Amino acid sequence: MNNGVIAPETYSFEIAELLVKVVFNNPTKDNIDLIPSFRTFITTENSGTPLFTLTVCDGEPWTSTIVENIGTFDTGNGDTIVDMTAEGGYRFIIKDIHGNVCCTMTADRKFGTCRCKIEGNFICRSFGLNNALMLCFAFAGSFRETLLIHASLVRNNGYGYAFIARSGTGKSTHTSLWLKHIEGSDLMNDDNPVVRIIDGKAYIYGSPWSGKTPCYRKVKAPLGAITRIERASKNSIEKLRPVQAFASLLPSCSSMKWDGSIYNAICDNITKVIETVSIYTLHCLPDENAAKLCHREISR
Repeated sequence: MNNGVIAPETYSFEIAELLVKVVFNNPTKDNIDLIPSFRTFITTENSGTPLFTLTVCDGEPWTSTIVENIGTFDTGNGDTIVDMTAEGGYRFIIKDIHGNVCCTMTADRKFGTCRCKIEGNFICRSFGLNNALMLCFAFAGSFRETLLIHASLVRNNGYGYAFIARSGTGKSTHTSLWLKHIEGSDLMNDDNPVVRIIDGKAYIYGSPWSGKTPCYRKVKAPLGAITRIERASKNSIEKLRPVQAFASLLPSCSSMKWDGSIYNAICDNITKVIETVSIYTLHCLPDENAAKLCHREISR
């Protein structure tokens, strides 16, 4: 503090080998304690252009004119209202499951420069900031051959295997079966791993976002396969053709269908992934045999 002026605090994070910066304008009010899962990803190597910079403001984060309401979207944890600004960027109003406004964020069109105001009690502010960071990462990452996917991720024999499914279908259950019955398996992330295409190859990473399971690991592996879990009365697995694979993976990727440049970039990234790794559907019971069948087929 200098003459009563509070100095901002800037943190640099390395997430999926990409630099992310968060600036807290008033660290006595809002600070790193709101995002403890990010501590593992703090880095002192902060040279180069960050994927994005998010500034946590002490007051209103925007002065832009709202020109269009895009819509209100149910994220499963609350509604998010999306508006377009006069400059072609966006304003997001993030609410929790109780309807409380937790965060108001503005972003430029490519999500490189973002600003937010978080409000409410500690839990609300933490929720709002975490969700704002997820939005920034997903959409800024689309221009860097990067996907944030909704999946549970296990590593075995040096490769990462991602399991996707509709909420409540059993992707975390299937991962737990691998951990129990497939020797040498470890959990990399249980909700939002990151996929990147680097020099034509697909890699998958742990992230600061892991849902209800506290698994915030700074780890990386070549992506071995992606498998959609579907409950069935008996166990079977099929490898998907490219069109089927695209349709299977798209719903698990964070996207903005109303923004042509971001949506097209995400679709291009999905195409690169399915050109690189195999995509499967596992029809299964939640049992040991399903895990062993899946491991045998997708790790060939």
